[in-house]
Amino acid sequence: EEVLRIERDTYSGRLRLQGKEHVDTCLAAENYAISLLKLQRYAEAKSVLSKTIPVVQRTLGKSAVITLKMRWVYAGTLYEDPDATLDDLREA
Repeated sequence: EEVLRIERDTYSGRLRLQGKEHVDTCLAAENYAISLLKLQRYAEAKSVLSKTIPVVQRTLGKSAVITLKMRWVYAGTLYEDPDATLDDLREA
């Protein structure tokens, strides 16, 4: 939980100071989502990633390493969520 708080604070700070399109903000969002996934907080991880992935794709490109890693984490989030719907699994 302490790591999650640090990741959340880092992401919030980067978002406020650098904006949502800055690469450091994107990395902070990815780290925050990974922490959420590790704690099995799937809905929160899905929310962060679904907001961030389109921004990352637009600013860095669909084939950027950060974009691909975020999409991988998003797929893992959907796959591991016991409450995932069939549509969620297809999306993953």
